[in-house]
Amino acid sequence: MSGHSKFANIKHKKEKNDAAKGKIFTIIGREIAVAVKEGGPDPANNFKLAAVIAKAKSNNMPNDTIERGIKKAAGDTGNVAYEYVTYEGYGPNGIAIIVDALTDNKNRTAANVRSAFTKGQGNVGTPGCVSFMFDKRGLIIIDKEECDMDADDLMMTVLDAGAEDFSEEEDSYEVLTDPDSLETVREAMEKAGIPMMSAEVTMIPQNYVTLTDETAVKNLQKTLDLLEEDDDVQAVYHNWEE
Repeated sequence: MSGHSKFANIKHKKEKNDAAKGKIFTIIGREIAVAVKEGGPDPANNFKLAAVIAKAKSNNMPNDTIERGIKKAAGDTGNVAYEYVTYEGYGPNGIAIIVDALTDNKNRTAANVRSAFTKGQGNVGTPGCVSFMFDKRGLIIIDKEECDMDADDLMMTVLDAGAEDFSEEEDSYEVLTDPDSLETVREAMEKAGIPMMSAEVTMIPQNYVTLTDETAVKNLQKTLDLLEEDDDVQAVYHNWEE
């Protein structure tokens, strides 16, 4: 298996930074609100909410904070105005970038995303201009330090649960699933007592691009930093090999 471990490392770095400044809780809070609005407050009957709760727990969000978010969203469904929007574009040297946002003001978000691309000498493209370079997959990451299972036993467990692939990285195990099977595999792993660092649908680059020009690297990093600082931005995917 190739490619996704690099993505995971990039994502982990982002999430650790987000967690340090509290942004990840804001992101998840919005996702809870939208999930409750779309499918109700019971995670047993709301796949999307169950997935967001799993993500919240993997990011150490307190249970009472999760419950408060669900109750608030359930009592305020008529006023939840957030909607998902995706932007695609190019960074320096044609680096492909996908931005997922959850916003209550698409004009504001679009302007901020466009500004981030422009300041990094890139540009926002049309829908579909780079997404064909990525594969949508369910990705479950297990911290080796938190998991006592033997790697072979773990692999058999997740493959029996319906996972497509399993790999061992330096400090983690990574499980790939079909996007539609993610929740089934996650539930099976949870019942087996397997601790999960994260479990979500993501975009994995088919190929990675290396940048050798220092100016291009600085410009791309500027774009990524600006996007990650934006409260409306939920996730940023790219095919840059750092």
